[in-house]
Amino acid sequence: MNCASEGARVVARALSWGPRPGLMLVRDVSFSIEPGSRLVILGPNGAGKSSLLRCLYRAVRPLQGTVEIDGEDLWSLTARDAARTIAVVLQEMPADFPFSVRDVVTMGRIPRRQGMNGWTDVDRERVTHALDHLDLAHLAGRQFSTLSGGEKQRVLVARALAQEPRIIILDEPTNHLDIRHQLEILGLLRSLQLTIVTTLHDINLAADFATEVAIMQDSRMTYFGVPDEVLTSTAISSTFGVTATAHRPSGNHARFSFSLSH
Repeated sequence: MNCASEGARVVARALSWGPRPGLMLVRDVSFSIEPGSRLVILGPNGAGKSSLLRCLYRAVRPLQGTVEIDGEDLWSLTARDAARTIAVVLQEMPADFPFSVRDVVTMGRIPRRQGMNGWTDVDRERVTHALDHLDLAHLAGRQFSTLSGGEKQRVLVARALAQEPRIIILDEPTNHLDIRHQLEILGLLRSLQLTIVTTLHDINLAADFATEVAIMQDSRMTYFGVPDEVLTSTAISSTFGVTATAHRPSGNHARFSFSLSH
């Protein structure tokens, strides 16, 4: 498989998964996104979003269906090739460990390391590039455990970038960030020539960031398409149990305000 830093096509075919056959958390999900796409998955808590991501980054093997990367079954790849192709940024923070910020970002280079050789000049350049892009260079020598939640999240995104993947999968990457850093990270991801799959809670951020949006409810993908077609007041209201009101500034995506349904 070509490991150049460019996006890959991702296809899910009739994907189903659960911890046991009688408890399915992902049911019959199918979609296709082209290289360089930015897919945002929305849905209420418990809808199956994180479980779907686990299928896409090979943390769990589907009970039914397949995930294909540029036409190859994800499970036909070696673990090393999969790690070179897909980088993951999870919502859960890792346990604190005695590594510096630079050490953590350097861990993103492990899938590209040749044998037991030390880090190369290319490795160090990629790590420095990632630190600079996430505005972390001034923290490179700090212990990861001393950082704020938002700083830790930025370090984990930098580690993913240092990996030089073709696909980045993120679970709520903006959760611990203030508004400025939310916009900065989504802006950085938007500028990459990679395929991005992420969950987000903020529907307005999703509308601005995504090239495609999927909505999940009760373990199924109920809507899929471009933001202006999927993100409607009707779809959002029925999915989240709220009253969603669309406001459409001239030439821009609809913006939504929300109130409790009665």
